[in-house]
Amino acid sequence: MTRDPLEGLSAYFKGMETRQALLARAALGGEEPGDPAAAQRLRDRLNSEVREDGSVPGAALPTIWRAHELMDLGQTAAHPTTARVVGWILGLQGKPGAFAEGCDRPRHKQKLCAHYAAGFFAPAPAAERIAPITLPSGKVFRAEPAARFAVSCLALRAALRAGHGELPPIQRHVASLAGIAGRWTTWDGYFAPDSIVAGLHALALAGPAQAEVVGSVVGLVGEQQTPGGTWPGADLFHTLEALLAIDHPAAHAAVRRALPAIAARQRGDGALGSAARQERALIGLRAVLAAGAGPITPPDPATRDRPRSR
Repeated sequence: MTRDPLEGLSAYFKGMETRQALLARAALGGEEPGDPAAAQRLRDRLNSEVREDGSVPGAALPTIWRAHELMDLGQTAAHPTTARVVGWILGLQGKPGAFAEGCDRPRHKQKLCAHYAAGFFAPAPAAERIAPITLPSGKVFRAEPAARFAVSCLALRAALRAGHGELPPIQRHVASLAGIAGRWTTWDGYFAPDSIVAGLHALALAGPAQAEVVGSVVGLVGEQQTPGGTWPGADLFHTLEALLAIDHPAAHAAVRRALPAIAARQRGDGALGSAARQERALIGLRAVLAAGAGPITPPDPATRDRPRSR
């Protein structure tokens, strides 16, 4: 059955006053009369929850995401509260517990120790377990090193969005991440697919200097996509969120190929599943808009997750 995901997604977000709904209606060009006031109320609430040191209640992840939320809602990086949040995030660099801290033989061989990588953010002390951790996209990282890597990539994205790309510690993080990504040639190596996607998303914001490595990793991601538009071992929406940040023909093509998978997941209320419902609906809506698609035919369940022929 052919479906038009945009119709369902538009109906799903109608009347909501959440960040995702406001962004969805803006993307659709269908802002409601009360949306500007709703956005201001939401910014006021998010700002009020920020403590004097720039953090919000909870672990590091909610504070990192708060910077993204505020900037998504149009609050500038120069705003005192945004600056305070980002300042707290920057303070996580160089703290104990960062990915690549220390050295042992296996990590040294993979060039993933302190001799080769620096600048990563520490979401918590090394002795404090953070996994499993769920990113706002709904992707769950269950392995401890992967969780720390993914949170650091999310923090790097916040710092880059806030205009701190010239800071030496941020440049070290970008350079280390680019060095790691330059060795990603397989989908089932030391880094799991979802970690590859997390790193790709951060590098996508690092500017033209990283265009070559971003293009290489996008090519790897595209090669792994199934005929049904999904990725083996990788979360669909986590992957789409990264690809939507990249202006590259291979990324655009991969997003278009993912549209049947989006249509196959759409429920009667327009949502795209039960996990991270609004965030995934927003990612799906952006993907459909980016592809300029109309009605979509979901893939045949018997073939949709088979590897693409090369």
